[in-house]
Amino acid sequence: MTPLLAAWSDWFSGEAVYDTLMWTVTILLIVIGFLGTFLPVLPGTTLILVGTFLFYFTMGMESSGLAWQGLVFIGVLYALSIALDWLSGALGAKWFGSSKWGILGAILGGIVGLFFGLPGLIVGPIAGVFLFEVFVAKKEVKEAGQSTVGTVVGGLAGILGRVLFALGMIAWFVVDVFFVN
Repeated sequence: MTPLLAAWSDWFSGEAVYDTLMWTVTILLIVIGFLGTFLPVLPGTTLILVGTFLFYFTMGMESSGLAWQGLVFIGVLYALSIALDWLSGALGAKWFGSSKWGILGAILGGIVGLFFGLPGLIVGPIAGVFLFEVFVAKKEVKEAGQSTVGTVVGGLAGILGRVLFALGMIAWFVVDVFFVN
């Protein structure tokens, strides 16, 4: 057997293929997860969390280079990103003078929007605030419009926050795996 053929034979023996596959899947999940922080169609920080857990448990807890404390920290950042997702539009509406009805409209609009895909995720909270402000809180259209602008501003701030949490999750993973051990 030639040296090149022997090297290929060793590489395809199992462990190297498995490691390469796990690294590839982990990197893909993390990259797609980061893109998902911008695109509401993809569950951004969820994919990053799944990628880190997959890496930790499939590469061997001890040999992965990722400490369990790192998993906990990444999990905390994930939980904070989910909380931010739920609250950002409603907090933005409140900051721009929305009533409690407008905030409830933003939350309910977001929940209803989940069933209509990407357009629903964007339009749901906005429509919810506006409709609840006009029809339930009995505000004028101009005041309801200000609350609606607040929902948009809050949503954009939520995207920025998700990006920062995702970057924190990725940075912790990279530092823990490559630089701590």
